[in-house]
Formats: sequence, structure tokens, C-alpha cells
Amino acid sequence: MRYEHFEIGLNLKDGTDPAFKPSVNYYVLDTTDEMTSIKARPLVIVCPGGAYAYKSQREAEPVAMQFLAAGFHAAVLDYSVAPAMWPASARELAHAVVIAREHAREWNVLENGIFVCGFSAGGHLACSLATMWDDPAFYEEFAAYNSTMGLGPNAAPWKPDGAVLGYPVVTTLEFTHEGSRDNVCGKDASKERIGSLALERRVTANTVPAFLFHTFEDGAVPAENSINYVLALRKHNIPCEFHLFEKGGHGLSLCNELTSVYDGQIVPEDSVWIDLAVTWVKGRIKQA
Repeated sequence: MRYEHFEIGLNLKDGTDPAFKPSVNYYVLDTTDEMTSIKARPLVIVCPGGAYAYKSQREAEPVAMQFLAAGFHAAVLDYSVAPAMWPASARELAHAVVIAREHAREWNVLENGIFVCGFSAGGHLACSLATMWDDPAFYEEFAAYNSTMGLGPNAAPWKPDGAVLGYPVVTTLEFTHEGSRDNVCGKDASKERIGSLALERRVTANTVPAFLFHTFEDGAVPAENSINYVLALRKHNIPCEFHLFEKGGHGLSLCNELTSVYDGQIVPEDSVWIDLAVTWVKGRIKQA
């Protein structure tokens, strides 16, 4: 396995801490003479949660290792959090997708198999790119890159091919997680700005497919975040798979002892989500 580390150098003007260097770590599985049947693999970029205040390590590398065990390449994004606000982290995730796509041939990555995965506030981040990848701001961000690479003005190498969302913060309106909302929008944000980051409102025919899981008992990020997003996807005929588990609170990660800090985060009946997500990703690749 190869380990590739990239710093994402951006000239941001949105409160980003100048001392912090956003980065992404890629875990690239080897392709050897004994595995010639595996031509290329999907890659999943993991965005841990943490209310846009910090990044939970429980939802970072342990999750990436599970995708590696399934035969996927994986990556973990170390993105900007408060005082940085949107679109800082979304731009960083977009760069992480571009890096993966740029190295697709070298790393044996499926160019149409790059997925973003996020938990809680990291789910909002992943969902931001899934819904708003076609925002003019991204085309402006990557205009020079597209020109240098000989890509057309309509090319969008930052567009993910799907999103895996675990108990995501989706809305900034009713049912939101107030800490995540305040950190990504700004505590004194206008109603217009807050509403613009309610991602159930941003779903269009261009939104990428999604896999979601949530729990009925989540008291921090209500399940309505996922439910209303699924309804929006359904309205626009965007393929999705959704699992609402009865038991378990917020922040379960892998739902087992590997990622738990107290017994309530060990919920065996919910731990199947990772296998379901792997199956979903494989299905998306076959359809591509």
C-alpha cells in the first residue's frame, strides 16, 4: 500500500486560520502481478465530523481502513473548521477529488469511481459538494487548472461520483445542529446565507447519488436531516439508498468497540451500515 500526503494550498479570505494547512492523506492499494484481474479501484474520501469545530478521529482513519479492507482506495481529508466558514472546507474537498482524479492512472483509481463520505458535520461537507459541485464558484476556483490541463470550460474534475453520508447534518433550518450551523455559516449570518446552506434545498437534477444512514434515536442531529434529503433526492429522481436504524444515538462511527468511547456507541445491529455502503458503491460502479 502506498501512502500519499498532499497539502491543499488555497488563498482563502473566509476566516481560515493561516497557521493551519488543510491536507489529505491517500491510502492507495497496490496492484501487483498476482492481482492482474483488478484493473482499477474506487476511492472514498472520508470527512470526519466534529460540528465544524474539530475533526473526530473516530470517524477518520478507522472508517478509511474499512473501505481499504473492502478493496477500495481511501483517503481522509483534514479540512478547515471554525473560524473558517463555508466555502473553505468545500473547496478543500473539491481539491481532494481533483487530486485523486489527476492521479487516477498512476494509482489505478476508477476515474468514475471517486466518492465522498462524511459523518455529522463532515456529512454536511460531503453533501455540500454533492449538491453544489456545479456552483459557479467551483468553476472559478478551477478555471486555471482546467486550462492548464487542457480541459474544456465545462469540465468538472471536482465532481464526486456519489456520496456516503452517516447521520449527516443536512439542514441549517428546522432540525439543524445549531453548533454546526453557526460554525459553517457564522454566528451572525444572514437568513439568506443560512438558507443557502440548507442542502435539502440545493438538490437538483445534477446532484450526485447518495447512500445515507441515520438512527431514530439520534438526539443531536435529528433523522429528519436525512429523511428530508432523501425526499428531495426522490423529487429530482436522484438514486439513493437510505437506512434508518432504530437504536443508537449520534456519532456512532463504525458502531463497534474500535470506534467507541462509551458502551452506548457499540450498537451491533447498526454496524452493518459499512457493508451496505460498500455494496452500494460497488453497485454504482457497475452502473457507470
